[in-house]
Amino acid sequence: MIEQTELLCCTDVSLGYEGQPLLEHLNLEIRAGDYLCIVGDNGSGKSTLLRALLGLLAPLSGEIRRAPELKNGAIGYLPQQTRAQRDFPATVSEVVMSGFLNQKGSRFFYSAAQKSTALMNMGKLGILELKDRCYRELSGGQQQRVLLARALCAAGRLLILDEPITGLDPAAAQELYKALDYLNQQEGMAVVMVTHDLKAALQSAKTVLHIGRSSWFCGSAADYLSSPQGKRFREVLE
Repeated sequence: MIEQTELLCCTDVSLGYEGQPLLEHLNLEIRAGDYLCIVGDNGSGKSTLLRALLGLLAPLSGEIRRAPELKNGAIGYLPQQTRAQRDFPATVSEVVMSGFLNQKGSRFFYSAAQKSTALMNMGKLGILELKDRCYRELSGGQQQRVLLARALCAAGRLLILDEPITGLDPAAAQELYKALDYLNQQEGMAVVMVTHDLKAALQSAKTVLHIGRSSWFCGSAADYLSSPQGKRFREVLE
């Protein structure tokens, strides 16, 4: 049985495609309130791991267990945006509310409770005044906060983000990190984030997972810096 506070558990998991592994023998626990940053080389399997955590890719071997609340898709996911998505012709409210699509069932309209939750999530992220604006007219940082509000509408206790600051200026990136810190520390939301921004990752993360081409490391930020994988990246912080 999966423990109550445990949201996801990978046991001796190997991931890849057509029988060829990219990542092997991974053991990983994600619990309520965790903040996990996934770092490593391009092509090492970071996005592949996210697909597996989301339930979109079955392991080649090993087991991924999910808490019952996550088996119904209650994970907030913030993918990398494409140019077409940035130009999506919808209002901010419409984009945020679309986070509830998997929960609508056969209903044609959103419920009053869902509308209230959407407004609350926009308020948490400081975008409530933008609710009637067209999404494609917003700045990159504003769009990311809109998508984060959308992810919150889908989420129970877990957010998964794939390179969320890509294309953002430094000020917008810091605003997004502050929002994630608030959701993690004040709301108890577990955060799993793939990032190349190692400095910010080590400031915020409770756990760092480094995926290399031939090995992986999972532990605290301090332990990571002392590991063979982390020592390669120290100069980034200096």
